[in-house]
Amino acid sequence: MTSLTLPDAAAAQVQPLPAQRSRGYWSSVLQRLLRDPVAMGAAAVILLLIAVAALAPWITPSDPYLASMLKRLKPIGTAGLPLGSDELGRDMLSRLMMGARLSLFMGITPVLMAFVIGTGIGIVAGYAGGRTNTVIMRTIDVFYAFPSVLLAIALSGALGAGIFNSLVSLTIVFIPQIARVAESVTAQARNRDYVEAARATGASAFTIVRVHVLGNVLGPIFVYATSLIAVSMILASGLSFLGLGVKPPEPEWGLMLNTLRTAIYTQPWVAALPGLMIFITSISFNLLSDGLRTAMDNKG
Repeated sequence: MTSLTLPDAAAAQVQPLPAQRSRGYWSSVLQRLLRDPVAMGAAAVILLLIAVAALAPWITPSDPYLASMLKRLKPIGTAGLPLGSDELGRDMLSRLMMGARLSLFMGITPVLMAFVIGTGIGIVAGYAGGRTNTVIMRTIDVFYAFPSVLLAIALSGALGAGIFNSLVSLTIVFIPQIARVAESVTAQARNRDYVEAARATGASAFTIVRVHVLGNVLGPIFVYATSLIAVSMILASGLSFLGLGVKPPEPEWGLMLNTLRTAIYTQPWVAALPGLMIFITSISFNLLSDGLRTAMDNKG
């Protein structure tokens, strides 16, 4: 076994180790993810839904806003209406395709905004420590006194119905959850050897966070944030179901469930279609998040 000379040992202690993940690590993560059939299937479903949402105005078989009382509550398989029609005679297939735009937007956007804000708050609290950490995290803990559903309903009720107010409410709900995870992983990273070595070289706190901490903590935070997309979609649909989210006649899966609830006894399969889309999308995001977590696990 070879041993380091004194100058080499001193240099090894002073030089900061690269904190950012190497290309080999991320390549291995991608390879493990590609070998996971469940995660790949979930990713394929999500990509298909995103493609349908993006192209919906051009590929819908009919006008999703066009009502016809003569076609009201037609069953699945009706000629010209493969998935039936809603309570106003509008094509369910077209409305489900167009509804994917708002449903995905309401599910992904609050998590993205909370990811940016919550990550920043958590990294500051985790790296600063001391009183700064205490003040920030005790403030964050206040939000944990309320369940996510009740907090979202209370905020939306106070702000008023509408897409923008729903986005604000859901973002506020998810910021504390992401901030807590960010604070936890940052507090662990700040005590690593490469961070101590960077401090010894005289690097500023901003440089240490940007170069040595950020690259190591974003992965776990991002994986956790992807698991919140399913929760966000369900909460957004719940707000629309209660009349606190998207307003008619815009197609959105939660709102469609609300308007079709009176048809549950006459056309139950048609009324269940928006709920089925919410379930498929939510489970796909959860499975993809689990796949990412497994792929990033070095223990394997």
